[in-house]
Amino acid sequence: MTTPVHQAIQQRHSVRAFLDRPVETRVIHRILERARFAPSGVNTQPWQVSVVTGESKQRLQQAMVDKFHAGQRGKMDYSYYPDEWKPPYKQRRIETGKRLYGALQIERQDKDRQRAQWAANYRAFDAPVMLLFWMDDCLQTGSYFDYGMFVQNVMLLAIEEGLASCPQGALGEYPDIARQQLGYDNNQLLICGMALGYEDKNHPVNQYRTDREPVEHFTRFFE
Repeated sequence: MTTPVHQAIQQRHSVRAFLDRPVETRVIHRILERARFAPSGVNTQPWQVSVVTGESKQRLQQAMVDKFHAGQRGKMDYSYYPDEWKPPYKQRRIETGKRLYGALQIERQDKDRQRAQWAANYRAFDAPVMLLFWMDDCLQTGSYFDYGMFVQNVMLLAIEEGLASCPQGALGEYPDIARQQLGYDNNQLLICGMALGYEDKNHPVNQYRTDREPVEHFTRFFE
């Protein structure tokens, strides 16, 4: 099955509920085989990928969930979000949260259910596959830009394979646990992760969508 690029871009959305259906290794390999043609500055190709499934996934996610429930919030290897949220980004963040919790019918005062939903991040939303993306710490800001193009390739190619995904900064919040369990050394930065699997299309959390600004709001044409 092939999907035109523009359709795949519009079809892609962050999926947070998956079917209990394994993804064949050959399918994941095929996605990465094609995604590796992403551009990168002077062909640095900064991406290094962990494909975590089965017992390895269970051990890793349990370690992260245990830390979270113990009140030990993780710290990413770099600053993903701003220290101070300003307009319009603050409003977009708030609206996204409202739609997520609204789809799940989680009330604002229901902190226990909110906490349980957040913990699901560290299980990759129970997807059968957790991808983790690493980079050498000798690389600089431009390589983060390159990495975004590679990760986008993975998500779009997943659609072509009939799969769904959710890119997750949260999976990068406990890098020391991931390094220890997967055998990476301290000069490997954990950029982010991704949940990958077959979408549960009937689950309410997969029904909501976020808005996108029209072109006129973020573009200036100079002739």
